[in-house]
Amino acid sequence: MEGNAFAQFVPLILIFAIMYFLLIRPQQKKMKEHQKMVEGLRRGDVVVTQGGLIGKVVKVKEANEVEVELAEGVKVRVVQSTISQVMSKTEPADS
Repeated sequence: MEGNAFAQFVPLILIFAIMYFLLIRPQQKKMKEHQKMVEGLRRGDVVVTQGGLIGKVVKVKEANEVEVELAEGVKVRVVQSTISQVMSKTEPADS
């Protein structure tokens, strides 16, 4: 009878495993890639915010802030995590 009780939980365990590999794991991987992209921001990168604004990074500040120039003379402070895409990356300066 004890083996029968375990057999009832096998489908539940299989469903959880499938959900993990199809939903949870890819989402965690995507979050890590986004975090890496945000940490790699530097001056001169052209970025797109989650609000759809396109601008050039003018200054990377502390406390997870970035100053983005949307148009000539129009600068806004943006939280780094709200940057959804880096359209063009600047090359690192040779030291």
